[in-house]
Amino acid sequence: MENRNNISELILLGLSQKKEIELLCFSLFLLCYIAILIGNLLVMISITCSQLINQSMYFFLSYLSLSDICYTSTVTPKLIVDLLAEKKTISYNGCMTQLFTMHFFGGIEVFILTGMAYDRYVAICKPLHYTVIMSRQKCDAVIAASCARGFLHSFGQFLLAIFLPYCGPNEIDHYFCDVYPLLKLACTDTSRIGLLVIANSGLMGLVTFVVLLLSYTVILHTVRSTSAENRYKALSTCSSHITVVVFFFAPLLFIYIRPATTLPEDKVFALFYTIIAPMLNPLIYTLRNMEMKNAIKKLWCRMIGSKEIN
Repeated sequence: MENRNNISELILLGLSQKKEIELLCFSLFLLCYIAILIGNLLVMISITCSQLINQSMYFFLSYLSLSDICYTSTVTPKLIVDLLAEKKTISYNGCMTQLFTMHFFGGIEVFILTGMAYDRYVAICKPLHYTVIMSRQKCDAVIAASCARGFLHSFGQFLLAIFLPYCGPNEIDHYFCDVYPLLKLACTDTSRIGLLVIANSGLMGLVTFVVLLLSYTVILHTVRSTSAENRYKALSTCSSHITVVVFFFAPLLFIYIRPATTLPEDKVFALFYTIIAPMLNPLIYTLRNMEMKNAIKKLWCRMIGSKEIN
């Protein structure tokens, strides 16, 4: 415990050491974070204030937007502030808190995406049983299970990191606290811990990714025998889901499925699942979805109408 307390503060090296690049990234990521908040809040409110909330697909989508906001908020605000700071520091307790919350909301998002894939599978492959299988009670249970699994995943990562002895150096070559960069600071052999991280993050992500791809393959195979209209609708919905899954899982697997080591490219790949994917999700799910577009239009009309009355 004494060794671990030798480090009370950690220095984040951030995305770049060049001030010009940091200033450019500050403006870019500030706009991205504002877009994430506006886009995901718009999706949440539009679904909640319309009849779409009674449909399981949109019920899950509203929670996905909420998890996107929470997930990116564990990393992005500090990243934006640090881009203007001369010295980027985070306390040991703050680092462990960031590690836990990031993996908690990230885990929730992974399992919500799995729930959404199952929802589309039932809707297309078992349409006659859809309302029974995907009842509101079942949807609530999926969200509760996603939170529980996210907690177990993040708690596992937290335990792996917090019991390691840290005795210097205190510099993390990243813009947030994660397990692999922390393993480099530990003054003990971390090879076994690295294997546990792969099992907890890498294999979990890989198995989930394969299950998602298989489910969408079954869906696409099933719709081949349906009408052209149903085929187009299914392909439109599934293409949105597959795009989100690939954007989120591809960089995540690149980082967590390999042995416990860090690469300079990790910071760039991490941007995809911490900032870019949460920003693009509202666009991907609404651009080709008429029901979402209509819900947003109705919400906009209500807001304008209430202003005119006032």
